[in-house]
Amino acid sequence: MAEIEKKPIKIVETVLRDAHQSLIATRMTTDEMLPIIDKMDKVGYHAVECWGGATFDASLRFLKEDPWDRLRKLRDGFKNTKLQMLFRGQNILGYRPYADDVVEYFVQKSIANGIDIIRIFDCLNDLRNLQTAVKASNKEGGHAQVALSYTLGDAYTLDYWKDTAKRIEDMGADSLCIKDMAGLLVPYEATRLVTALKEATNLPVELHTHYTSGVGGMTYLKAVEAGVDIIDTAMSPFAMGTSQPATEVMAETFRGTPYDPGFDQNLLGEIADYFRPIEEHALETGLLNPKVMGVNIKTLMYQVPGGMLSNLVSQLKEQGASDKYYEVLAEVPRVRKDFGEPPLVTPSSQIVGTQAVLNVITGERYKMITKESRALLKGEYGQTVKPVNPEVQKLAIGDEEPITCRPADLLEPELDKLEAEMAQWKEQDEDVLSYALFPQVATEFFKYRAAQKNKIDPTKGDNKNGAYPV
Repeated sequence: MAEIEKKPIKIVETVLRDAHQSLIATRMTTDEMLPIIDKMDKVGYHAVECWGGATFDASLRFLKEDPWDRLRKLRDGFKNTKLQMLFRGQNILGYRPYADDVVEYFVQKSIANGIDIIRIFDCLNDLRNLQTAVKASNKEGGHAQVALSYTLGDAYTLDYWKDTAKRIEDMGADSLCIKDMAGLLVPYEATRLVTALKEATNLPVELHTHYTSGVGGMTYLKAVEAGVDIIDTAMSPFAMGTSQPATEVMAETFRGTPYDPGFDQNLLGEIADYFRPIEEHALETGLLNPKVMGVNIKTLMYQVPGGMLSNLVSQLKEQGASDKYYEVLAEVPRVRKDFGEPPLVTPSSQIVGTQAVLNVITGERYKMITKESRALLKGEYGQTVKPVNPEVQKLAIGDEEPITCRPADLLEPELDKLEAEMAQWKEQDEDVLSYALFPQVATEFFKYRAAQKNKIDPTKGDNKNGAYPV
């Protein structure tokens, strides 16, 4: 048997971002992160994912921390390791599309403050929503990684993924990521997908999955054997469940093989020992619910992400309609089909799920249509892979013209206007970006920050010009 050429697998560590976002609602503080950075910096990770996603909102809203300050402190600590963030395309880290000038400025400031790799994705895989962020990253000398939001359905053939990957390469991306947010990619399908993407493109391919359905580790094994370049893992106290496969387990799996990343298990053990009390405290306080640590095979049966399943359960409970659970699960794929078969990831998963609940509870499909459903059907989020159901679209938007251009083309530049609105609170250039993404939450944080410096009484503030939302 011919010897396999050595190709050590590269590993991105997610414990400082996606792992605690998935398990403890992004509540790990900067002070909890800083003492272990020195050891993490010695592991030899390809990168540490530590910013973006929900960390920005959670830092301002719940932790009363400046996310930019966190990034600078992490950059100071990691001398040898690249830092990576997650970026929602034209939505940046917020929940609406932003004008190009805001997207460009956010990318510029992220890289200036220490980010090396920006993983950019769109909930519809509409590549037009990624162009501005990719170009800005190229311009600033950052590494632009474009993520495919992985999902299942008639439209999502191997040819679809290969064609999308080619277009991503042509767009100027530096690497490609398969973003399997719901744990839907099963092991042998990973072999087929990675092989196809490697044939279609010269870009390095990374695989990101969640352990929700229980197959994550096996999926990584088959993907690595098929030639994937990078995998995302989490230190064991914050691994598995709705998080990623465990770093130590994957490093041990490949030990002594051509894919051996060469990690020191003793060092990994010390890092795990550091995070374990944080995990135990989260369990004791209820912040970490043991339910999210298990396997939910219904994720594969219904192609619905774990977080979306729990949302459906709570929505039905609030309506006193828990007995309708299976009816709603059966309705989800029908609504998804009417809506153009989008991947079920934030925010499309919430839009489809809520509409399915309404369809079942009211007893009449589309009797009530949410404003988010209208926006999706109108084209405000971009283009879906398949056409939306024209009858449902007509019910939602009447005679309004659907949007067919890139949605951000309809937005005026907004940076100057935002600067003017929050001028009284500005202490650093980056503050305008915090305000752009979360105006009310950022303003509350700015008041808190000022009060901490004994500048003003936060209960009174200074709103004489009505410049900020109260």
